Amino acid sequence: MIQLKKIKQRTLFGIVLMAASLLSFQHIDHGDANSEMAFVKGGTLVTTDPITKQSKTVKLKPFHLDKNLVTVADFDAFVKATKYITEAEKFGNAAVFDSKTGTWLLVDGANYHFPAGRNGRKAELNHPVTQVSWNDAKAYAKWKGKRLPTQWEWEHAAKNAEDNKQQYTWGSDLVVAGKYKANTWQGSFPSYNTVEDGYEFTSPVGIFGANKLGLTDMGGNVWQWCEDSIEPTGRDAEVDPAMRKVLRGGSFLCDPLVCHGFQVTGRSSSTPESSLMHTGFRCAKD
Repeated sequence: MIQLKKIKQRTLFGIVLMAASLLSFQHIDHGDANSEMAFVKGGTLVTTDPITKQSKTVKLKPFHLDKNLVTVADFDAFVKATKYITEAEKFGNAAVFDSKTGTWLLVDGANYHFPAGRNGRKAELNHPVTQVSWNDAKAYAKWKGKRLPTQWEWEHAAKNAEDNKQQYTWGSDLVVAGKYKANTWQGSFPSYNTVEDGYEFTSPVGIFGANKLGLTDMGGNVWQWCEDSIEPTGRDAEVDPAMRKVLRGGSFLCDPLVCHGFQVTGRSSSTPESSLMHTGFRCAKD
């Protein structure tokens, strides 16, 4: 579970401003959904309940899922069209992983344009958008006439809508024919990253290829917000009992010996107002 203590700085003005911006959204036809979304047939997903750890069977209807993660360019178009202000911008900070100390910090000025803060690199337009909260992702999805996928839809799609036992969306091995199949952490987290896959941070959307359904980045690169809520347990609940939102897919910070989040069953969570440098999203549609 991703934990960060954040002082909520919303004022009444900020809440009103957010409500006003949401009311101003208009549905816009952004082209043929078939060209940007993959059809995922319905079926029965046999998985494990994240709370009880017991076997769970989920019946799913057919749906569509974005082939690619929402990019910085995609999200920026939304912001420019609606004048939307992200929660990171309202708070004035966002969560950044400090590789030197191996800890997460709230960095002033970090947002989707500058994921590591104003002194860090500027986000590249063809990379997945990060430093967007679950609430930000929901607002974008509404503008697009879409929604966030449920965690079970996401897993079903990661399994290529098949009843299989493969570890990753692409198969059983992270490295195939000498090439990495996803953007993850190589080396020993958090001490050092050998960057054998070519990317220390995010990578261009889709550069590692697609699964059988035509979906890219269904493992690694960035964690992906899902619709579902989940209660914290154990130590997480003691630190912060607030309800979380589910994250799937793993990220460039996932070392399989520490965080094997890029497996099809990988899962994490965070609070809906949290913005993180390794978290983005994709949209779904019925």
